[in-house]
Amino acid sequence: MDCTVRWTGGMTFLAETGSNHLLTMDGAPEGGGRNLAPRPMEVVLAGAGGCTAYDVVVILKKNGQDVTGCEVRLEAERAATDPKVFTRIHYRFTIRGRNLKRNLVEQAVRLTHEKYCSATAILAKSAEITKDFEILEQ
Repeated sequence: MDCTVRWTGGMTFLAETGSNHLLTMDGAPEGGGRNLAPRPMEVVLAGAGGCTAYDVVVILKKNGQDVTGCEVRLEAERAATDPKVFTRIHYRFTIRGRNLKRNLVEQAVRLTHEKYCSATAILAKSAEITKDFEILEQ
């Protein structure tokens, strides 16, 4: 896996991923940015959310569940001093589907955090990770 990040002026950066996708990042105005795109640490948090949501959907589908939606809201706290690593992240999953089995949803959420999600595993080195979920019947 690779990625190239180019400074495009001000505090804006353009990342080109190994899969040939582009992602723009920018700084806050107080740091010289123009607030044109997500902050780099927001992208890290979004990546962790995407990684876990992906796992949950795959695990539920493999278990024959009729999952129709998956949303994860991440609430994070960062250290007050540099490096301002994440110190706490809470994942709140909302899983939608038809006749979803609670034990299988719980297992999917547990497995993404304990076994599959590389992004969460990295963040867990500095942050306390907590999680919960709700199931919405469709």
